[in-house]
Amino acid sequence: MTALDFSPAPSAAPLRKRVWRQARTEAMLLIRNGEQLLLALAIPMGILVGARFLGERMGVDFHAMGASMVALAIWSSAFTSLAIATGFERRYGVLERLAATPLTRTGLVLGKAGATSMVLTGQVIILLALASALGMRWTLSPIPTLACVLGIVMAVPCFASWAMALAGVARAEVTLAVANLLHLVGMVAGVVVPVAVFPVWAHPVLTALPTAALGELTRGGLAGFPGVAPWISLLVLAAWMSVGVLVARKVFRWMS
Repeated sequence: MTALDFSPAPSAAPLRKRVWRQARTEAMLLIRNGEQLLLALAIPMGILVGARFLGERMGVDFHAMGASMVALAIWSSAFTSLAIATGFERRYGVLERLAATPLTRTGLVLGKAGATSMVLTGQVIILLALASALGMRWTLSPIPTLACVLGIVMAVPCFASWAMALAGVARAEVTLAVANLLHLVGMVAGVVVPVAVFPVWAHPVLTALPTAALGELTRGGLAGFPGVAPWISLLVLAAWMSVGVLVARKVFRWMS
């Protein structure tokens, strides 16, 4: 008769499963948060509808605005929402406790990246579907569209790294205020408003901002809107992403 071994053999789940479950949990928390939904969908959808029916009276190009909403979705989720959520998680000790579990700090960061990617994918799909339903005319050319895709790939870690840096050094209330303020500034500074709209003397300053770089790439790659050369915008995003990752690794604190 074979003896049964009932001795405990505790072990953590594989890293892949731990990261997936954490990402799914964080994504669900973001979706259920009213403020996050306002930033992620309500505002971009409202701007799209307004541009479609009031754009001609206000001199707004609806097709360029439709492409800009992709940039706004990335800006709102990868920076604003992530900074606010992480700031309050750090304040209440959530990060400290999760980092001490088998999830580990690496798994927690990967989980946040996965959650942000899932929410962003949903945002972009919904906004593209709405823009198409409203009559958006997509203008896709090989080089600008490829540059747009590369820009999006770089913009997500770029904005996320600066969000983590902000949430890692400031109190939660300060993070909330600064993130919302920067969200509005970023919308004007290139995400929604094209660089060409501003006076010529302001173009060099705006062109050097990651928000304008992403906005110009999406408008050029999805709507054929003329603007800053794609290679300049890609270099700007690459520079901000590299510096942001270094700063976040240097200043981020897990405990409040």
